[in-house]
Amino acid sequence: MAEASEIMRGDAATAADQGADPRVAQLVQSLGADIVLSGPAVLPYCRDWHGDVQSGAVAVLRPRDTAGVQACVRAAVALNLAIVPQGGNTGLVLGAIPDAPRSQVVLSLDRMTRIRDLDADNYLAVVEAGVVLQSLRDAAAGAGLFFPLSLGAQGSCRIGGNVSTNAGGVNVLRYGMTRDLVLGLEVVLPDGQVFDGLSRLRKDNRGIDLKQLFIGAEGTLGIITAVSLKLLPAPEQVATALVALPRLEDAITLYRRARRECCDLMSAFEFMPPLAFKLAREAMPDLALPIEPSHPAYALIEISGSGLVDIDDLMTRFLEGAFDSGLALDGVIAQSQAQAASLWAVREGMNLGQAQRGRHYRSDVSVPLSRLADFVAEAEAAIAADMPGAICVSYGHVGDGNVHLNVMPDYALGADRIDAQIAAAKKIVNRVLDRYDGSISAEHGIGRLKRDDFEARLPATRRDLLEAVRRAIDPGLVMNPGCQLTLAGGRQR
Repeated sequence: MAEASEIMRGDAATAADQGADPRVAQLVQSLGADIVLSGPAVLPYCRDWHGDVQSGAVAVLRPRDTAGVQACVRAAVALNLAIVPQGGNTGLVLGAIPDAPRSQVVLSLDRMTRIRDLDADNYLAVVEAGVVLQSLRDAAAGAGLFFPLSLGAQGSCRIGGNVSTNAGGVNVLRYGMTRDLVLGLEVVLPDGQVFDGLSRLRKDNRGIDLKQLFIGAEGTLGIITAVSLKLLPAPEQVATALVALPRLEDAITLYRRARRECCDLMSAFEFMPPLAFKLAREAMPDLALPIEPSHPAYALIEISGSGLVDIDDLMTRFLEGAFDSGLALDGVIAQSQAQAASLWAVREGMNLGQAQRGRHYRSDVSVPLSRLADFVAEAEAAIAADMPGAICVSYGHVGDGNVHLNVMPDYALGADRIDAQIAAAKKIVNRVLDRYDGSISAEHGIGRLKRDDFEARLPATRRDLLEAVRRAIDPGLVMNPGCQLTLAGGRQR
């Protein structure tokens, strides 16, 4: 099968002429002109976040509330149209944009932005799916609370999408994935009914936990319209440090030591290569480099807490021990929130710098923590041997074994050869990953981009179970067909 991006580029030419489709008029009649976008207006909703892929849709539906989502689902089904649910459209695996413009509509939750409740007494929030992650974090902070999910796209990604993809981010080490933060869900099912599981309970052992079916399902079982989420006390103290290390292996050793000495107060432990500083400066020319950028590896560490513990003293004593043992070569501890932000800017700027250079292979894999450094070394060596001129950028979350091993192709090559290098890089990384018993998706999901690789590694029994669940809830394959699994029948094309 061809790459998903190739399929979508081939269909993109049909996007602009969908306004003449008689089904658009029928959708307008059923839902109202305010709800339905068509023609060129659909294009911003049918482009992936990095702009690598452009598709189209019969229409984009933008309901304002849960009842509106129900109406949209019923109207689309009546016209034999499949539905691609979409939040902030910041995903990286093509899970939220159509791959069949002639038979699919996008259902966007971007108007459903109400925070229904912020309950400080019970440390929870009930929010609609279209609430932007940063807006929730800000609202929680205003109430003296803390929502720990944090990732680079938090200014534009939306809670429904975070839940549908089981988003990870930099605080997984301490607070877990999105799944660990969800108390309950409200979901519109493929037949238009509402699953009202918007629980506020932290302990509820009444049989199968149905909400878990929809977390990480990428919109293939229904459309999440509201979420009940755990909040925590806002940390009163945060210490952030950037440390230079002799080798990537030493990052693993330092992490294990931090787990013992800092216990559950450690909220982030990231690793980066020296190239991170060059890429960050390319994206942010005025960014001050807080540390000499020529050491073999770097760790970005955050410790946070409240109450009687002295977080700054804990970080200082921990790093003193790291220097005394030879694990750390250089380091800096942020002395203010602004300085902490500048340290994190290196991590985020590295991603922006890669995007500015052009299209590249982005991986999101995980391996056992004890094998992380060996995996990176073997995969980078395989890329260097097979793809002269390509540049590897390996970074990620040490504590959960999540590696983003990205590959920038030789941009001196023509567009076709760049595409070929990106495809080759994926095969090489996955081939090495299989030897390490790793996962091809640690936090981004499967979508359409990784579907073929996922299916190729899917044991028969697990596939049977996944397909049985999907067909039981969505027998007509209305919801996001082509995402995660290829299933016969329904509205695939």
